[in-house]
Amino acid sequence: MNGSDKDESKAMILLLGLRRGGKSSICKVLFHNMQPLDTLYLESTSNPTMEHFSTLIDLAVMELPGQLNYFEPSYDSERLFKSVGGLVYVIDSQDEYMNAITNLAMIIEYAYKVNPTINIEVLIHKVDGLSEDFKIDAQRDIMQRTGEELLELGLDGVQVSFYLTSIFDHSIYEAFSRIVQKLIPELSFLENMLDNLIQHSKIEKAFLFDINSKIYVSTDSSPVDIQMYEVCAEFVDVTIDLFDLYKSSQHTDKDGKVVQARPRELKNVSELGNGVILYLRQMIRGLALVAVIRPNGADMESCLTVADYNVDIFKKGLEEIWSNSRITS
Repeated sequence: MNGSDKDESKAMILLLGLRRGGKSSICKVLFHNMQPLDTLYLESTSNPTMEHFSTLIDLAVMELPGQLNYFEPSYDSERLFKSVGGLVYVIDSQDEYMNAITNLAMIIEYAYKVNPTINIEVLIHKVDGLSEDFKIDAQRDIMQRTGEELLELGLDGVQVSFYLTSIFDHSIYEAFSRIVQKLIPELSFLENMLDNLIQHSKIEKAFLFDINSKIYVSTDSSPVDIQMYEVCAEFVDVTIDLFDLYKSSQHTDKDGKVVQARPRELKNVSELGNGVILYLRQMIRGLALVAVIRPNGADMESCLTVADYNVDIFKKGLEEIWSNSRITS
């Protein structure tokens, strides 16, 4: 395996969990834009399935069926767990979850043995049906019981991240954004570039979105406010819907051949009722920069002129990071 293959294989996430935990629904909503209610009619997965998407890394998400025994001799578990960067385990918060926690601990024990650098992520899923108090109690209980199981196995030093998620709000996108970011080697460069962009513009918050999945692959170093993220994610949806309404123009050349016009850049600017400006610009490889601009007394035109200039510089930096990562991988 050469260096390139090795790097690309590490950008894979395993999606695990017991049957009917919600794994297939998560994949359909994230990667196929399926409406959450339509996932109620999905059949249980019987074979491993793979989802791919390409941003600054080529990422694969492999969903393994809940009934699959990863440790039977005929299954090459060692090769599988060695080749992934992240292990995401889905626990149904509305079900009896002790069996799931025992299963999770057993998988962590094996995965950590063959791949000590693997990221362990746990989605405490289907929390939309729980009250706020119950969500917090469920999270505390699952974290405590998981810790106790790992302690018994001598794995108390293993880092496990927990997320409360649902496909009926933006929490699943937020969780997967954080999971994907851990697999991007250039993340610190991107964060510094976004900090620099904000410093020289009247931007309050900036996200670098994967347009198709609404996962953000990077943001600046200020804390993420979930409501601000939701507004920006919905702005991506609105922009794409409007963009798809208009066909690219075409014309006929002197030989009578139909010539397509140069592809339009995806761009949208919208001023909200409170004076805040939402700004979206297409970047590279299916990415878009979405920024929240707060003019604070400055006129909109001058804010956008400065933003356009600085975003052009940011885009060039992004192209440079991309070309360098291709050379060195």
